[in-house]
Amino acid sequence: MNEIDLDKIDLTQPPPEHEPERQYYFMAKCREYVRAESKRLGRPLICGAFTFGCQMNARDSEKLLGILEAVGFRPTENEQADFVIYNTCTVRDNANQRVYGRLGELNRYKKQNPQMKVALCGCMMQEPTVIEKLKKSYPFIDLIFGTHNIYKFAELLCASFETEGMLIDIWEDTDKIVEDLPVERKYPFKSGINIMFGCNNFCSYCIVPYVRGRERSREPKEIIREIERLVADGVVEVMLLGQNVNSYGKNLEEPVTFAQLLREVEKIEGLRRIRFMTSHPKDLSEELIEVMKQSKKICRHLHLPLQSGSTRILQQMNRRYTKEQYLELAERIRREIPDIAITTDIIVGFPGETPEDLEETLDVVRRVKYDNAFTFIYSKRTGTPAAAMENQVPPEQVKEGFDRLLKLVQETAREQVAKYQGQVMEALIEEVNENDASLVTGRLSNNTIVHLPGDASLIGKIVPVLLDECHGFYYIGHCILEETGAE
Repeated sequence: MNEIDLDKIDLTQPPPEHEPERQYYFMAKCREYVRAESKRLGRPLICGAFTFGCQMNARDSEKLLGILEAVGFRPTENEQADFVIYNTCTVRDNANQRVYGRLGELNRYKKQNPQMKVALCGCMMQEPTVIEKLKKSYPFIDLIFGTHNIYKFAELLCASFETEGMLIDIWEDTDKIVEDLPVERKYPFKSGINIMFGCNNFCSYCIVPYVRGRERSREPKEIIREIERLVADGVVEVMLLGQNVNSYGKNLEEPVTFAQLLREVEKIEGLRRIRFMTSHPKDLSEELIEVMKQSKKICRHLHLPLQSGSTRILQQMNRRYTKEQYLELAERIRREIPDIAITTDIIVGFPGETPEDLEETLDVVRRVKYDNAFTFIYSKRTGTPAAAMENQVPPEQVKEGFDRLLKLVQETAREQVAKYQGQVMEALIEEVNENDASLVTGRLSNNTIVHLPGDASLIGKIVPVLLDECHGFYYIGHCILEETGAE
């Protein structure tokens, strides 16, 4: 993709039928439109891509921004731009409300800058009720598309240059996977990699399978090739992404397990660290545990969503494991990989949850001793089975339970994180500390943050750090390169 010269594409010919060549044709065409508008205005056109949601959304936004830069836009973090795209999330209703709130502000910017274009994409756009609301209340939007045709962004962008009014292109589903398009990575030294798309689990509270579609896995050789390119470009850490990476490869013509894929990724020379998420407990295999145990590159961190510690509630959630099965799995992981950090997601206030159910969840937290947990108050999501369930939990009961859970999670997490004080561990330095320019911020293999003296020259390097002081969820430390004489 870095070798394609858009200026050499013959636009007098019809667009190619095959992907991704077709999209490069439309990128070349968009570049002509951008150049003409830039010449008319006497300045470069600027663009902003803004992400709402998960790591997969963030990775998609890097692709959107890569295409925008390829056609001639200059990126900005300011929404007062010539082209603004929101890559939306719809897991919770408040994510939708945030987008609606920002759209009101964009309308004001567009009145000040009439040639400004506004685009929306992502999970939220897969909901028919959202599209109807956008058409009725936000007619100034130029382009709307969903999750399944994001690879067609260049083609849709070209169409928006050529038409007036709102352009909508939403697919209900797809079996297509198109990669090898431009990407503008946020970090030069680490990158997310989509290994699969969609979800087959249908947890009763979750909208994702309805907006992301069924599971589709990428071919292993394509994933390996992409990572090799990234490593050649300076990447030392990759994050393998999927709604449930543990079920990777089941739908391929020649099925491959996630553990087998990890073995192949580990062979890539120059790659130092491998992360992945998310792992569904019901699909986490003995083979995967063994691969993680033996690996020198897979990070010592596993995100293993619990959601509830009550078997009864888990059944209502359609999670397909019991409390006992989850505890047995967590204990096995801790036993086989003693230095691993386990994090989780927990929902409080699912319909029908009783104080006794909450006690079951607290019991799991005490026994697993999570290194961190993302705790959520149940949010009724229109379009999911749980939204129609009776026995919605009273808000005061939910708040009391949430506060108890949060307090316990913080206690166990502090205890877990503090275990490493005084040890030397390797940290990937990610940025200059935003609060103190004399410090840099790094991330340990177990995903714990550490702040240490240093400057921008350390960014992207993996260095040994002595963990001096534990401050709850992070460390203050210092690099021991000079002390050890290492280079």
